[in-house]
Amino acid sequence: MTLPRPLPALALVLALTAPAVRAEEGMWTFDNFPSVKVEKTYGFSPDRAWLDHVRLSSVRLALGCSGSFVSPDGLVMTNHHCARRCIQDLSTPEQDLTAHGFHARTQAEERTCPRMEINQLTSIKDVTAQVQTATRGLSGDAFNQAQKAEFSRIEKACQTSDQLRCEVVTLYRGGQYHLYTYRRWKKDVRLVFAPEESIAFFGGDPDNFNFPRYDMDVSFLRVYEDGKPLQTPNHFRWSSAGARDGELTFVSGNPGSTSRLMTVAQLVAQRDQLLPAKIERLAQLRGWVSQFQQRSPEARRISQDELFGVENSYKGTVGRREALLDPVFFASKVKDEQALRDRVAKVPALQKDVGGAWDAIAQATATEVKLEPETTWIRSANRYYSELFGIARNLVWGAAERARPDTERYREFTDARLPATELVTFSKAPIHAELEVELFTLGLTKMREELGADHPYVRKVLGKESPRQLATRVVQGTKLYDVAQRRALWSGGAAAIAASTDPMVVLVRRLDPEMRAARKAFEDQVESVLKKNGELIARARFQLEGTSNYPDATFTARLSYGSVRGWTSEDGRKIAPFTEFAGAFQRATGEAPFDLPASWLKAKDRLTPTTPFDLVTTNDIIGGNSGSPLLNRNAEIVGLVFDGNLPSLGGEYGFDIRNNRTVAVDSRALIEALRVVYGADRLVQELVQAPAPRTTGPR
Repeated sequence: MTLPRPLPALALVLALTAPAVRAEEGMWTFDNFPSVKVEKTYGFSPDRAWLDHVRLSSVRLALGCSGSFVSPDGLVMTNHHCARRCIQDLSTPEQDLTAHGFHARTQAEERTCPRMEINQLTSIKDVTAQVQTATRGLSGDAFNQAQKAEFSRIEKACQTSDQLRCEVVTLYRGGQYHLYTYRRWKKDVRLVFAPEESIAFFGGDPDNFNFPRYDMDVSFLRVYEDGKPLQTPNHFRWSSAGARDGELTFVSGNPGSTSRLMTVAQLVAQRDQLLPAKIERLAQLRGWVSQFQQRSPEARRISQDELFGVENSYKGTVGRREALLDPVFFASKVKDEQALRDRVAKVPALQKDVGGAWDAIAQATATEVKLEPETTWIRSANRYYSELFGIARNLVWGAAERARPDTERYREFTDARLPATELVTFSKAPIHAELEVELFTLGLTKMREELGADHPYVRKVLGKESPRQLATRVVQGTKLYDVAQRRALWSGGAAAIAASTDPMVVLVRRLDPEMRAARKAFEDQVESVLKKNGELIARARFQLEGTSNYPDATFTARLSYGSVRGWTSEDGRKIAPFTEFAGAFQRATGEAPFDLPASWLKAKDRLTPTTPFDLVTTNDIIGGNSGSPLLNRNAEIVGLVFDGNLPSLGGEYGFDIRNNRTVAVDSRALIEALRVVYGADRLVQELVQAPAPRTTGPR
């Protein structure tokens, strides 16, 4: 496995010590996009009509990815790895769609995904004054509860239909609060096309976060409404010409999260305690799942999605820690923070209100580190790696929370957010008992290892049983595989939960007091302090800098700009911005993970060797941007984002235009492969002939 290398210190310093945002840096909200800056560099200024069209043509996959409408008939393009859960859910031992791919040659053959929700951002409203009025003069638990209650009131008033999803989004770590209203589709999203995994993830983990790449990481879904394809007047047209070296590009997507506005104390904790703990757990989980895969071909099939996610998370987390371990880079973060504190100190009123915020965050962060094992294992933040445990916890907590006033509930059980919780709780996707036993066993084993065998909670969980004995008993004895059983417990409320003899429900019910206490400890001692004081620092930034900067990523709609451009590696090699079809065949060895599927080998002589396959750009992205469309100034598809390179892993904490790169599949490769390799003429015709509304050009 290729591990991320340390990031070049000098380049990071150049990127991160500048007093203002550097050109091409930033994942910008659609209501604060720097069109003037883009025009200055590229001679094109996106106007409001252009921005609105791009926003409405872009979508969010609720389980962690991005996508876009690419035809007037609800066709959505995203990555293969973003749809792989659907692909695996629809697979069987006899028909492994992950390995062999899927192609619906007619609309009737398109197959419904058991758990898929797609969101389109329809409006943004500033509710900062409303939220800050509700929390004025409060601190600690009172601040936290008042803020959550206000969030719930705002979201509930907004969400007038199950077809809407309303979220109050915290921006600039509390400097602004915006209400995002989405149109949601979750009842009927169907799989249209997915290639074989061996070409979607060609090169496997060794090539992950690397370039050159030769991946066709794509899938197509379709949104249906009332049994018919959704009509989507806002959608992206296809560029048959693709992009040129140096051409302006945009990425419209939903970057998950960044930590660029964290304090130094928080970054120290991430570097020295929190990330190492996560890396160790991911390493053990990766080994555990890899060992499980050796049992049989079927064991490999049902666990492949799990292993993909773990390996991706492990490599990404290691890369992020490497960025924080760079002493010169870290010194730049210290310098930036001190400069801000010095500016605050020069304004007496600001110093009075904000001066103590950094120390308060440092104290809360120290508490966070201390509570981390209990947050992970007693609060059960990771569900002990068990899907069934997570479902049972949702049922037990849901029964109690739904009986309380909406403003007093856990956030995930408020009326506005219940549909998202229900999507996971009542998914019809298959759950594999054999894999569940192994994952739950590991979770319970790690809990005992980290908390200690004599910890009261460990004794309460395990009793006289070993982790494997407990996991086997409850996983094999539960009836929660049956969605009807889950719905009956949900509908029956607290009485049904109290009367249930299901072993998984009984286990969660027995642990409920401790789980709730651990959650409350974190919220009272850590979360509330970070929120309150983060908001104070953000207000100081606004007073001193305005909104010339961009907020940390929040898995909400953002737009970045950049250009097609290679880079120079640490050892002085020039990395070209494009790869070609020919390179994939040259790189193929016939053995995983460098094995091309039979369909590609058969089509080799009919493919144009020089067709651009993958490309890199300078767009600023992070996890969650997977599946984002890569656009030109005409809002046409020139590529499909699926990865970043190794240096981009440091993008969690800063952006460096010298070597941070977005990796995408070229639009020309997608069309040629669909036509020549897969004979997907119906799909190609829909993509290249789809008319779209006119967008404003350069002005």
